[in-house]
Parts: sequence; structure tokens; C-alpha cells
Amino acid sequence: MTARRTDLRNPSNLLSRLLLLREVVNVDSHPLAPSSNPQPLAPTRLLVRTARPRDLGSLAEILAQSFHPPEGWLLFAHPFLKLGIHEDLRLRLRSRSPHYCCFTAIALPAPDTPTKTTEIITGTVELALRSPHPQQQRRQSPYISNLAVSQAYRRQGVARRLLAQCEPVALDWGYQDIYLHVLETNHEARRLYQSCGYCLEATEWHWAAQLLHQPRRLLLHKRLTDNSSPAAYRA
Repeated sequence: MTARRTDLRNPSNLLSRLLLLREVVNVDSHPLAPSSNPQPLAPTRLLVRTARPRDLGSLAEILAQSFHPPEGWLLFAHPFLKLGIHEDLRLRLRSRSPHYCCFTAIALPAPDTPTKTTEIITGTVELALRSPHPQQQRRQSPYISNLAVSQAYRRQGVARRLLAQCEPVALDWGYQDIYLHVLETNHEARRLYQSCGYCLEATEWHWAAQLLHQPRRLLLHKRLTDNSSPAAYRA
């Protein structure tokens, strides 16, 4: 990449923007939520389980809508972004790595709800071992990425439940520290993480982000205890 400024408003730079956006999915663990608060279609109960291959289409749509809203000229790029996300996630699910998992949040209709829908995928999150510190590539820790919630189910505790599901897994892997990144301007996600016990570990700067006028990344950290469990987040 040259040092000259790239005008991302120019459609001729579509390839550069697409390459950048493909990286953003793994940078900010939780996308910016809309100001409105849509309600779910029916009263629901929430279940979090391991993602399955049949979930791929819905998960790719949630991730694409959350991190790359189809607005402006990105409306035309949206199918390609979604396809790229779908294939990346498919490969990760097929890898069967002992230190990787992807969780899916499922909205189950209440028992008295007259509906034929058995489950609705509302969110997802991934956990894997990676180095959260660029300067310490050999030191790997549990790292949360791609936390996203369907727009109709945001601000209803779905993200909190997905975060909670990752913590006992990290402990089972033999680790007591867990990390994630969030963009500096993503204030709502930062409040969520703070309320869940995450603290600022480092503020990162990268010349490419500076060149493209992107916000800085914040590395957040949480020290886990043996009492960490999804039930602790339900209150």
C-alpha cells in the first residue's frame, strides 16, 4: 500500500475497501448498534449452543449486516462481503481445532406462542487461541471475535449471554485470561464489556488505520475465576 491517502468515497477504490472490511470483522468484536431498539417478533427464551454447518447462512447474514451494513455503494458489495464471511466461517468450522469454537444464540418461542418457527438465530461469537499482543506472537490466549447480534434482538441480553458462554470454555482450555478488541469509537460495546468485567489492556495504533482515518483499537482483558459461568450474566 502506498502512502497516499485513499478516498473511500470513490467507488473506484472498491477493492481496497473490500479488503479492509474483510479485516474489520476480526478487529471489532462487537459492531455499532443502531439507535432504535426493535422488538423481537414474539416472546422468546434464549438458548446458546455450538454453531452447526446448517447455521452458516444465517450467521453470515448477521455478521455482514452488523459489521458492513448495506448502505450507499456498499449495498452492491454486500453479497460479496457476505459470501466471503460465509466461506471464512465455513473453513473455521471445518477445521475442528481443539482450541476454536463458535457459538450461536437461538431465540425459542415461548411455550404459549402460536408459531410454527422452532428457533431463530439471533447472534454469534467466536473464541480461539491467538496472540492478542502483536509484539508477543508466541504467547497465545483465549480471544473473542466476531460477536454480532441480529438487529431485531439487540439490547436484550443476547451479546451478554454469548460472552458468558466463552468464559468456561477458556477455563476448560486451562487459561484464566481472556481478551478481545473493540474500536475506540464503539462506546456502546465498550460499556457492555466494562459491565462484564473487561478492562483496558492497551490502546493500539497502526499506520494504515491512521492513513484511512480509522478509529484506534482497544485491547480489553478479563481475569477469569472458577466461578465464571453463563448463569452469572443472566441477572
